[in-house]
Amino acid sequence: MHTFSNIKNLQADLASGKISCEQLVQQSLNSIEEKKNLNAFLEVFTDSALAKAKTVDEKIKAGTAGKLAGVIVAIKDNICYKDHKVSASSKILDNFTSLYNATVVERLLAQDAIIIGRTNCDEFAMGSSNENSAFGNVLNSVNEKCVPGGSSGGSAVAVASGMAHVGLGSDTGGSIRQPASFCGVVGFKPTYGRVSRWGLIAYASSFDQIGPLTKNVEDAAIITEIMAGKDEHDGTVSSKPVPSYSEEIKEYSSKPKIAYLKDCLESDGLDPEIKKRMNEVIEKYRADGYTVEGVDFPYLDYLVPAYYVLTTAEASSNLSRFSGVHYGHRSKNATDLESTYKKSRGEGFGAEVKRRIMLGTFVLSAGYYNAYYSKGQKVRRLLRDKTLNIFNEYDIILTPSTPGPAFEFGKNSADPIKMYLEDIFTVQANLTGIPAISVPAGRTNTGLPYGIQFMAKPFEESLLLGFSKNFEEKFPF
Repeated sequence: MHTFSNIKNLQADLASGKISCEQLVQQSLNSIEEKKNLNAFLEVFTDSALAKAKTVDEKIKAGTAGKLAGVIVAIKDNICYKDHKVSASSKILDNFTSLYNATVVERLLAQDAIIIGRTNCDEFAMGSSNENSAFGNVLNSVNEKCVPGGSSGGSAVAVASGMAHVGLGSDTGGSIRQPASFCGVVGFKPTYGRVSRWGLIAYASSFDQIGPLTKNVEDAAIITEIMAGKDEHDGTVSSKPVPSYSEEIKEYSSKPKIAYLKDCLESDGLDPEIKKRMNEVIEKYRADGYTVEGVDFPYLDYLVPAYYVLTTAEASSNLSRFSGVHYGHRSKNATDLESTYKKSRGEGFGAEVKRRIMLGTFVLSAGYYNAYYSKGQKVRRLLRDKTLNIFNEYDIILTPSTPGPAFEFGKNSADPIKMYLEDIFTVQANLTGIPAISVPAGRTNTGLPYGIQFMAKPFEESLLLGFSKNFEEKFPF
């Protein structure tokens, strides 16, 4: 049995003949079957994965294999893979087959990655616990009584439990970083516009960003540099050249100035064990000669309200296309156009998606647009300006990834506000468009993992990944 540690070692084993791609895929398939109770996968692409493995094995023998030869990837169920189903974990798209590849899928396949299946997630990526999927909860592999985080919980569990080497997720307000923190893996959200969103089923278009979940920072760098870059299909993608992140982090040796947000570390809602660990990290860096200073961020209480006003408005617009007319679920009880819309959407969408559509429609309505949506955009600009002002003096912002470790199923379900506050430390990066990463930082005395979050200036992925790799070495998980 092959034990995966990182992509570099995996490819050395493939090159030496210790293992083949077909064997790796079979091992992954066996693991998925053994751990199917976790409900991480909605569908396993057995036939296409084995066919791809056979092709890649031949390319390895011929010396023509790509950078990701043999790397087994699980993709979140809102990322399109041609001729494979994609549903955003919603009944409204049940049995829908994608007609094309997402750009990120195209680029990974071109480098001979093997896509093993699509992973369960909160419906339309709306959630912080993976309790909102139309196809059941994903269980945290560390403690099956606890949530894995959301919305990319299936991908996080697939990586944490060894069912896949890499997971792809989408991050609208922390949907990669929060499950990474809860499951004890690395979760990376690049700068908005660094990675194409073509082929990602949209939740909130000015917030959504695709990124990797991995066992370590170096693998996140490798995956990101392959996915990133200009794309003619997505006008919001930056045309800036993509550095070789995986090479640049090897040469990383600087001591960036670090700011920690005092308002986050002094928050009443922060778990005491996580708070203690954050302070230990700060003191360790200071002892090693780093400049680490606390800064005020007086807008912490505005982050979540601004985020939910703006994202629900965009969701209301984006999800209007799921009407039962063109594709997806159409109610059998519909009798005319109006009933087709009402019944198809009523039957197809879950409670949380309906809640966010209604909230978004409300804030966009004529009587409330200026009071909510317009004001939310002004707050977003204020938050971005304040964040960038911090970066005028510091290189890295440090916060906890989440207020606490994974919580038990049902604990926050009855209180949407309490659930929304799970995103309090992660939404800042999406509101401001900056890159952010969650790296495993420790475990509670009950054995649950938690992460630390680092943020950097827009398009400073090399610095952020290099610093995060340095953190891995200083604080081995």
